[in-house]
Amino acid sequence: MKIQTIFLSLTIMSMFLLSCKITNHASEAEVKESFVLSDTMLKSTTFTETKIEPLRNELKLFGKITTDNNKLIEVFPVVGGNVTNVYAELGDYVEKGKILARIKSTEVAGYEKDLIDAKNDVLVAKNNLKVAQELFDGKLNTERDVLEAKSQLEKVQSQLNRIEEIYKIYRLTGNSSYEVRAPISGFIIQKNINQDMQLRSDHTDNIFDIAEINEVWVLANVNESDIGQIKLGVEAEVTTISYPDKKFIGKVDKIFNIIDPDTKAMKIRIKLDNKGYLLKPEMRATVTLNFEEEKKMTCIPTESVIFDRSKSYVIVFKDRYNVETRLVNVFRQVGDRTYLTSGLKEGEKVVTKNQLLIYDALND
Repeated sequence: MKIQTIFLSLTIMSMFLLSCKITNHASEAEVKESFVLSDTMLKSTTFTETKIEPLRNELKLFGKITTDNNKLIEVFPVVGGNVTNVYAELGDYVEKGKILARIKSTEVAGYEKDLIDAKNDVLVAKNNLKVAQELFDGKLNTERDVLEAKSQLEKVQSQLNRIEEIYKIYRLTGNSSYEVRAPISGFIIQKNINQDMQLRSDHTDNIFDIAEINEVWVLANVNESDIGQIKLGVEAEVTTISYPDKKFIGKVDKIFNIIDPDTKAMKIRIKLDNKGYLLKPEMRATVTLNFEEEKKMTCIPTESVIFDRSKSYVIVFKDRYNVETRLVNVFRQVGDRTYLTSGLKEGEKVVTKNQLLIYDALND
């Protein structure tokens, strides 16, 4: 009888403990199910709807900043001689027509003599024509003499015009000097001349390179394996070491359809507006090409994805009383867009601000 009483007591106690445990679990479930976004949290929380979008991809390339070849002028000396003055240095900005250097030249002295001789010849020819015309009017010579005088004047006048044109083209000045002037406005990007340098008349190297860099090119190398992804018009983001937080936006506007035998790569060109001349020729550049593939996938903002315990989650919002943590499978992240293979349907709302706070509240 005593044993039966003890057994009965143990049974009742076990049932009581089990009842308490079940009650505790039920209470915990109710707490989790009763999670509600407060008014304050709801006002500061943002959401976005899941969409089906074309799958985007990106390709990173490396290259350098170069000048626009159509806006690059090489300046050559048209005469030989002694460099008496140099007025521009490497990196200087020069206006069109500015004197860059002055050269004392025997060739210019020769042109000056030719100019003086040509002017004198024209004066003599004009006087001869005047005399011939007067003699013809007085019946002292023939019309042929007048025509010969006119022909001679035209000949020497043509010679004078030729020399004067040389003066204009070469911008020759007095004192046997030749002035090297900037043919365009731009920056001196190369300089191969110094004061007191002796230039030979057969000098074939340029003495200045002037480039306009208000617009520059980016030449980037494309590996053979990526050539199939390159198309004209693809958007490109360019960054440099000098401005790591600044993005320069352009488009692929030329594809060089040859493979460089040294680099085993194909080059592409991107044109960039260069306000403030931030980009300098020969700067190294990283180019990111963004393009769409034919496939479509579920897409959400990258900021809405929570990575925890080697898995990716999002907070799905239906209303303030229905908020849940959802496991998703990420296929690819491209900038601010993340593409999913599963976990969400089109049109579902995900939290894009305060998602970490809500995630912690739901999963603590």
